[in-house]
Amino acid sequence: MTTTTPARGRRRAPSRMERAAGRAAAFQKPRVVLALLLLLALTSVMLLDGYLRSEIGNDARVRDGAAYDKVPGRILDGGPLLTFDHGTARTQSVPDRTIVLTFDDGPTATWTPQVLKVLEENDVDATFFMVGSMISRYPGVVKSLVKQGNEVGIHTFTHVDLSYQSAARLQRELKQTQLALAGAAGVTTTLFRAPYSSEIDAVDNYSWPVYQEIGGLGYTSVFVDTDSDDWKKPGVSKIVRWATPKKDKGAIVLMHDAGGDRSQTISALGTYIKKMKAKGYTFTTVSGAQAMLNGSRSGVGRQSGSAGAGASAGAGVGAGSGGTGAAQSAQHQAAGATLYEGRALVYAVAVAEWVVPALSWFLLVVGVAVMGRFGMMLVLARRHHRLRNRGRGKGGRGGGRFSWGPAVTRPVSVIVPAYNEKECIANTLRSLARSTHPIEIVVVDDGSDDNTSEIAESLGMPNVRVVRQENAGKPAALNNGVRIARHDIVVMMDGDTVFEPDAVHQLVQPFADPEIGAVAGNAKVGNRTTLIGAWQHIEYVMGFSLDRRMYDLLRCMPTIPGAIGAFRRDAVLGVGGMSEDTLAEDTDVTIALHRAGWRVVYQEHARAWTEAPGSLRQLWSQRYRWSYGTMQALWKHRKSLTDKGPSGRFGRVGMPLVVLFQIVTPVFAPLIDVFTGYSMVFVDFRAALLAWLAVLAVQLVCAAYAFRLDREKYRYLVMLPLQQLAYRQMMYLVLIHSCVTALTGGRLRWQKLKRTGEVGTPAGAGR
Repeated sequence: MTTTTPARGRRRAPSRMERAAGRAAAFQKPRVVLALLLLLALTSVMLLDGYLRSEIGNDARVRDGAAYDKVPGRILDGGPLLTFDHGTARTQSVPDRTIVLTFDDGPTATWTPQVLKVLEENDVDATFFMVGSMISRYPGVVKSLVKQGNEVGIHTFTHVDLSYQSAARLQRELKQTQLALAGAAGVTTTLFRAPYSSEIDAVDNYSWPVYQEIGGLGYTSVFVDTDSDDWKKPGVSKIVRWATPKKDKGAIVLMHDAGGDRSQTISALGTYIKKMKAKGYTFTTVSGAQAMLNGSRSGVGRQSGSAGAGASAGAGVGAGSGGTGAAQSAQHQAAGATLYEGRALVYAVAVAEWVVPALSWFLLVVGVAVMGRFGMMLVLARRHHRLRNRGRGKGGRGGGRFSWGPAVTRPVSVIVPAYNEKECIANTLRSLARSTHPIEIVVVDDGSDDNTSEIAESLGMPNVRVVRQENAGKPAALNNGVRIARHDIVVMMDGDTVFEPDAVHQLVQPFADPEIGAVAGNAKVGNRTTLIGAWQHIEYVMGFSLDRRMYDLLRCMPTIPGAIGAFRRDAVLGVGGMSEDTLAEDTDVTIALHRAGWRVVYQEHARAWTEAPGSLRQLWSQRYRWSYGTMQALWKHRKSLTDKGPSGRFGRVGMPLVVLFQIVTPVFAPLIDVFTGYSMVFVDFRAALLAWLAVLAVQLVCAAYAFRLDREKYRYLVMLPLQQLAYRQMMYLVLIHSCVTALTGGRLRWQKLKRTGEVGTPAGAGR
């Protein structure tokens, strides 16, 4: 029998489907790119944070005991200030009874401000040789330090021994630190101190070329005369004694404002300054000492106001004036690209400093939620299985056989919406013809142009009605079928799905309970012989065997699958039918039924075999539609969160579970993989690998239990590790893509997937 549903006014080409497809194509590519850019941005933030914390690119090698025969003797016997004038090395010593206080390895938010306070109280300036990564993390401290009148110098960006590094790495360490200074305080500097350096007589054959190159860039290399060894925490008195120069000589004194607990340094600093002032010593900066040596004493003392001026470009330093006095003459005002690049660096680090710890804590919560979900699924799935299968085995043990009520034997209507299903429609209808339950079949041809309806008619089945309509989409086709259905129970399926002979009978038995308005069946992947098919098979089994059982017991089933589901006809019409407001019309109508007071259950024994997407492109398209449609449906029914009665129950139980486990957790789950990969590469490979294997083991246990409940063969579980590495990542990207689409307000209509018709007679349940 064939019926044609007339159109309400003639539509012009292109059709609605074609126009929707055009809009989808216009929106989809930019959103995919944006989703990938979001992941790239996150990865970049993590890499930046790891670089700042020396987890990436860290080289902990420190050279010791090398030969020094290639270093000029006059340099080894010279003073702690090393400069190069047209390639000629020259050293200078601090004038007698003059102290240059220097602090290495900072800044820190804890100790540097305390050092500055002591210096301020004693009216003393100092020179701080700072690590670029620390500067970018604590720009406010650096700005205060410079404003107070202190001087800054470079201590590299990552605190590496430069004698092991290439010329490119040397240039990068200098430039990045200059950018950090520019971004933090608006200055650059010509002062440099190498990590792990000490007195100038420790220069060896490996470090000497480094100092030559640095000197050629215009830097003054600053060594020490007196090392307080405060990093050893020897006690206040020893720090003061070890920092005191001998015989009233001048000295560059080394202390630290980072690298651990510096409370002894803070306590010793005030005592040391008072002691040396009492002995007639003058305190100045490196630039102040150089000014004294060059015969200019103006501005050598403490400076007031802000530090200032000068220029810097590239990896080196430019000449220029603008300092507030001789005590800060090595500093120059940052300008141009250096200033803006520096600010960008500081801002990027600020983002990383906030984002990475926040994500770490959030991922801990997500991880706990995921593990909790696994535990809840196992417990509730086992309870559901025992309840629904009570008495089905030998002896009928367990307190009586489970029953929905009197057997449902009356005829039902099966609605098959079809759009260009020529490859599958015959197999679908033949499987229905073998049904053990009395049915009428309504095939709604939604404007197919591939002879789908002709194939359906050619089978000559007496209980099949073929209804043609202009292309209007799957919801319209389903609504058309519901309206013309002759029976009070309607079964909905996809045009590519094959039912087992008793599927319809099993599916409609729950309707013996008058409270039940809809039933979800058990969809199986028929084309599971390919890698993509096997991955989807694992996903389907876990999703149906565990997720749906859990939702069933909690009475908040979110979705009746389009492949196999049954409804009371009056219930569907009562909620307005299948809505076109969302792409997930099955989720939309299921939630609507919950809100209307109907109960929705899962019938595990009603099995259907569907043709899953056979390519990554088709899989992406299908899952994108599913995930985006689910978001649309949740947003549409958001008022259930505040409703009373059945609607409020779903809103306060089902809605949070779906949002947490189907949107939030999957969206942030890629971060767990990113963090794991990052940890394997840059932190602790063994620990990260063990953690990943532990999570995989939990998932394997859940999957194995799901396969056991569904009586599936375990051999497909060998694909699970590879699924976690490849397939799951694609699903993450699809969900992120959907979130981007939702946030940007895009619209997308349902798409038709390419079918092969390879799913024929249902395989056995254990295949």
